[in-house]
Amino acid sequence: MTTQKATTGAAAQTSGLAAIVLAAGKGTRMQSALPKVLHRIAGRPMLGHVAATLAELNPQQVLVVVPPGGEAIAAAAPGARAVVQTEAHGTGDAVDRARDALAGFDGDVLVVFADTPFLTADTMRALLAARRGPGKPALAVLGFEPAEPGAYGRLVRDGSGALAAIVEAKDANAAELTIRQCNSGMMVADCRTLFSLLSEVGSNNAKGERYLTDVVRIARARGLSAAAVMGDESELMGINSRAELAVAEGVVQDRLRRRAMDGGATLIDPATVYFSMDTRVGRDVLIEPGVIFGPGVVIGDEVTIRAYSHIEGAIIESGATVGPFARLRPGTKLEENSRVGNFVEVKNTTLGPEAKANHLTYLGDATIGAGANIGAGTITCNYDGYTKSHTDIGDGAFIGSNTALVAPVKVGKGAVVGAGSTITRDVPADALSLTRAEQKEFEGWAGRRRAERAAAKAKHKPTGSS
Repeated sequence: MTTQKATTGAAAQTSGLAAIVLAAGKGTRMQSALPKVLHRIAGRPMLGHVAATLAELNPQQVLVVVPPGGEAIAAAAPGARAVVQTEAHGTGDAVDRARDALAGFDGDVLVVFADTPFLTADTMRALLAARRGPGKPALAVLGFEPAEPGAYGRLVRDGSGALAAIVEAKDANAAELTIRQCNSGMMVADCRTLFSLLSEVGSNNAKGERYLTDVVRIARARGLSAAAVMGDESELMGINSRAELAVAEGVVQDRLRRRAMDGGATLIDPATVYFSMDTRVGRDVLIEPGVIFGPGVVIGDEVTIRAYSHIEGAIIESGATVGPFARLRPGTKLEENSRVGNFVEVKNTTLGPEAKANHLTYLGDATIGAGANIGAGTITCNYDGYTKSHTDIGDGAFIGSNTALVAPVKVGKGAVVGAGSTITRDVPADALSLTRAEQKEFEGWAGRRRAERAAAKAKHKPTGSS
């Protein structure tokens, strides 16, 4: 029997392995100028998800088959090489485009699709194990049993139960359409055998395309064997539309929320919190509703993230507090027990231990010393229209409300900047710096003004009006 079941923890050597990722589909149902496989799920392109899983197998080569002009797509798979499919003539033709790139390669070739981001490394290993296991079949195919077989290709078996062919739904007869086991599109084969079989694949079918699946029938005609490994439908969700992309996002977010909570974080309203794939969350972290984490966020232990904050590319160390309604942009680092409050935006800035900016502040390209206090309405004026400049605020400094710090500028340790100041020169340590205009009083002015305005209003009031 050549049917096997993909199981968690299936082991297989990964030496002598290359991967071909099919990413040349037009994705017309996405209605987008962006290639389908670059649409993001939890902050990572679909292709990036597949590439990250492949990396767990450590293949010697990864080739990404792309459409003409799509060479940049392969950048979503670090270390991969782009192979162009000049015209869309089917999956068999797409794989054949990698023939020259794999010339002389001695090993197995794993074929996967870039729009199946949930495929796991364990399933890939199980497929490899089937190819390299007893009998060493020429190729192994990943199948599954969907609730609705619909348009999926069917796995056709011979009298002994061995895999005899894969028949596309459009080419299947009535009996074949009753088959429940379907083709996922993923397979592995010896490199030389794969391209030898592809040389015989034609396009005499309902679509007029070269089907990769035909290699099974051709292999059997040569007296070679084929194995089928049955996988889990939940791993094989393909994404072809915006609606399916939204479903996939929901699936991934549920997993990431569970991962955060299993790791010791409290999510007050999990369904409203959105993570990126690389978000790292410590223990005893409290995350309130409406928080969004972009890529590159690391959160230490005992951190509080208050409601409706947006965080990307930031490191938040233990005991820090963020929000509500805070925005942390890339390059931000909040050190232990620091605080960023409501309507504060921080970019490329480090807040030292115990430093705080509690409300209505912009801090960009700055270093804030330990224990410094940044008053409401403070702005680091870091951009002059041409270049970005740095602001350095020393330990224990106090910046009064509504202060503009025109970079490059340094406020010394323990210095105080009075509210409403515009600071354009360095402030020495322990100094007081003020730039306010002189305050003046005109006694009785307000009363006289009110009387004048009331008299003028009464003079112009129409007779009989109320």
